[in-house]
Amino acid sequence: MRATGPPCVDGLRKRLGSELFARVAGPDGPRNRARIHGTPGPRWFGPERPVRRVHGDASMFIGGLSALLLQSLHPLAMAAVAAHSGFRGDPWGRLQRTSTFLATTTYGTADSARLACAQVRAVHERVSGVTPEGASYRAGDPHLLGWVHVAEVDSFLRAHQRYGRRPLTAAECDGYVTDMARVAAALGVTDPPRDRAQLAERLDAYRPELRATPQARDAARFLLLNPPVPLPARLPYGILAANAVSLLPAWAARELRLPRLPLVEDLCVRPLGSAMTSAVRWAMTPPPPAAG
Repeated sequence: MRATGPPCVDGLRKRLGSELFARVAGPDGPRNRARIHGTPGPRWFGPERPVRRVHGDASMFIGGLSALLLQSLHPLAMAAVAAHSGFRGDPWGRLQRTSTFLATTTYGTADSARLACAQVRAVHERVSGVTPEGASYRAGDPHLLGWVHVAEVDSFLRAHQRYGRRPLTAAECDGYVTDMARVAAALGVTDPPRDRAQLAERLDAYRPELRATPQARDAARFLLLNPPVPLPARLPYGILAANAVSLLPAWAARELRLPRLPLVEDLCVRPLGSAMTSAVRWAMTPPPPAAG
């Protein structure tokens, strides 16, 4: 038998966890969670797959922020986000839609995962435009989707290996890339990488196309300096944001003109990031049942 903690502590955990879940999952979060986890049927990924461990860990808060910063370095992807995503007008809505998609493809039934991917593809087909420099883009372009995918996978994996409760083994890291390739292919990515070596090669192949446009630097300022979070949450968010920056490849941070001070990162930023991730993990983990 396992006893719960003091009532005040369990109450604090429940309140914080509920607030975090509401922010990330939105008003339909409880209903979506019940549907995703409770609907019977085969899944794309069994409980032993690495993708479940990575996407269920609090390190995703840092990995997600870092992924947004890294993805912004492709001028076409950034132009599409700036013009069509609504990340400024409805940033929480965008986060909630993304988190629901990740939960559906990671934990939901195979039918639900296929439907979620088909819905995203349909949205992408309607998104096109021209960058401020005059280059045309299509959100459904497999090459552009490939960049968004590899930036996301690299960021999520980096975050988990640094801040996750149980970092993956080398074989499990390759397995995570393989798992994510299944989702990428369903979204229209051509030949997504299937292990870490291929992931590194693909990231390098995109480097000549990447640069920080004014839109990218403006988005970084919004995410890091003017986030849409209440005042009491600014300090915790700032810690997560600083660690998202520290997670970026050095060349990416330079492009975005984000300061990197290795000594400060080692002595202050990373320890605080680990502590904050542990706090988020604690808040979002239900307390054990009362002894009886």
